[in-house]
Amino acid sequence: MKLHTLALAALVALAGPALAQTPKDTVKADKEQVKQDKEKLKADRKAKDKDAVKADKEKLKADKAKLKADRKAAREAAKAGKEAKK
Repeated sequence: MKLHTLALAALVALAGPALAQTPKDTVKADKEQVKQDKEKLKADRKAKDKDAVKADKEKLKADKAKLKADRKAAREAAKAGKEAKK
C-alpha cells in the first residue's frame, strides 16, 4: 500500500507545474476564440445576415465573459503561486 501512496505522490508532484500553466493556456485559447468570433461577426454583417449577427453577438458576449473569468482565475493562480514561494 505504501508503494501506491508513493506513486500517487510522485504523480502529483510531477503534474503540479503542468497544471499551473493551464490558466495561461486557457486565456490564450479564449483570446483566439474572441478573435474568431469578431471575424465571423464582421463577415455576417458584410453579408447582411441579421439573424447570424444577433447570434454572433451573443456568442461573442459569452466568450468575453469566459475570457474575463479565466483571466481572473489565472491572476489568482499566479498570486497563490507567489505566496507559496514565500
